[in-house]
Amino acid sequence: QVQLVESGGGLVQAGASLRLSCAASGRTFSSSVMGMGWFRQAPGKEREFVARISWSGGSTFYANSVKGRFTISRDNAKNTVYLQMNSLKPEDTAVYYCAAQRVATVMITSMRSYDSWGQGTQVTVSS
Repeated sequence: QVQLVESGGGLVQAGASLRLSCAASGRTFSSSVMGMGWFRQAPGKEREFVARISWSGGSTFYANSVKGRFTISRDNAKNTVYLQMNSLKPEDTAVYYCAAQRVATVMITSMRSYDSWGQGTQVTVSS
């Protein structure tokens, strides 16, 4: 069983920065996780992929909408993944979720590749 807890959300103005954290726990987490992803869901919209990091090698992949503004990183010793969000825009407003990928797959942007999810943290960007 894996538990994920996000933190760091808040209300900021356009152009500001926020850093989200996702702390993972569970006896099998470090031995089973292959990647960690961030997704977001805006009101009235479907949940969408934001970024993903490989847990072992640290390779990253981003949605085009956040590329160059967001950075995903991880601290293996702390079982924590981060999402540094710079130059925030009103359209970044959403609930942000972290998720654990524990099966090998090339479909790293698909929600179905992730089997554990956090409760989400709200990010609101005002114009």
